[in-house]
Amino acid sequence: MAVSPAAPTIDCLRDETQAGQRLVAIAERTGGQQMAEAAQRVDTILEQVAAQGDQALLELSERFDGVRPDPLRIPAERLAEAWNGLEPRLKQSLELAHGRILDFHQRQLPVDLKVNGPHGEQLGRRWRPVAKAGLYVPGGRASYPSTVLMNAVPAKVAGVERLVMVTPPGPGGEPNPTVLAAAHLAGIDEIYRVGGAQAIAALAWGTESIPRVDVISGPGNLYVTLAKKAVYGRVAIDSLAGPSEVLVIADHTASADLVAADLLAQAEHDPLAAAILLTTSEELAAAMPAALERQLQGHPRAEITRAAIRDWGLIVVCRDLEQAASLSDRFAPEHLELLVEDPVNLAERIRHAGAIFMGPHTPEAVGDYLAGPNHTLPTSGTARFAGALSVETFMRHTSLIQFNRAALEATGPAVVTLAESEGLHSHAESVRRRLG
Repeated sequence: MAVSPAAPTIDCLRDETQAGQRLVAIAERTGGQQMAEAAQRVDTILEQVAAQGDQALLELSERFDGVRPDPLRIPAERLAEAWNGLEPRLKQSLELAHGRILDFHQRQLPVDLKVNGPHGEQLGRRWRPVAKAGLYVPGGRASYPSTVLMNAVPAKVAGVERLVMVTPPGPGGEPNPTVLAAAHLAGIDEIYRVGGAQAIAALAWGTESIPRVDVISGPGNLYVTLAKKAVYGRVAIDSLAGPSEVLVIADHTASADLVAADLLAQAEHDPLAAAILLTTSEELAAAMPAALERQLQGHPRAEITRAAIRDWGLIVVCRDLEQAASLSDRFAPEHLELLVEDPVNLAERIRHAGAIFMGPHTPEAVGDYLAGPNHTLPTSGTARFAGALSVETFMRHTSLIQFNRAALEATGPAVVTLAESEGLHSHAESVRRRLG
């Protein structure tokens, strides 16, 4: 494909085998030696926080963020001040987003299950919230009030009694005020100025200031993700979120400018963000480099965005939408946009995706901020077996079993037989003694 010298570098493939191999490489872009070295550094941080508590948090924050956040906790009145200080349009936008996210997640509340067995036994499954949840809200390259809402709302709907939010201190030692305002709107008043792997360690082990929680949710950089992976089992986690990604399937009806805007909207997140186009249109594929370059002119995050497009951008020209859907399922994207003539029908063909955005009026950005479904989604191919953050992330279910005499008499002999087949004498005896 002819590309002008000014256009950004983005690979364009037509061979299905090559495309499949490249998609696998993109999905696995955070592996290798870098991951192993980072995991070692994370283990050292976790051990330090587990042993030294608050003192480690202060020292590590000073080392990595250039700030010694003492005290760690942000006063509740500062959250109200941040909310009251918002300009009206931003405040109204956050309120709109909060309302829509709340409405959608309230509809997710699981229902307890009660079953009457055939012999009078009572069976069930009961849902209850965890007692304490830790919410990680990243800082760094950008502030994410949307992440506050997407984590706090399902936890609140689940009925979690204590929400503990951690977020990195900004250059002046304070988190972004819009993040604090979003926390106030969501009903969070316990926030600590600490980020990175050390914040995850604090939530998993507890320190003098920060309580140990039952579940940790929220995205972060490589070190945060590796820390969550390391503490899983000591606490529950929502997922291991990698760098963000979008895959767009487009046909001849798609606008090159809209496709370019949607690819760049993902690429501007991070140099490791992936932006992929699968198209049945040679004309659209040919138009993409120039369309991308037009929108990169004067872009405030041009360096980050160009790096992502260069390293993890991809265009694949497909023979038909069936092939495009097959390649998409192989990649299992976090975000999947369908800019095609019949997006609803194509969506039925898709098996693996974190979220599907259908039609020209549904950019992925509406899902990031206020559509309603959660924007914390499986990445790096994990949409094959995982789904979005939800109310159930902050809940646990317990089985309830109550047999009467008739039920035990009807089923006990089978229990005895099965226990004896496994060589578990006392299992069988515990039933026999009740039946004797």
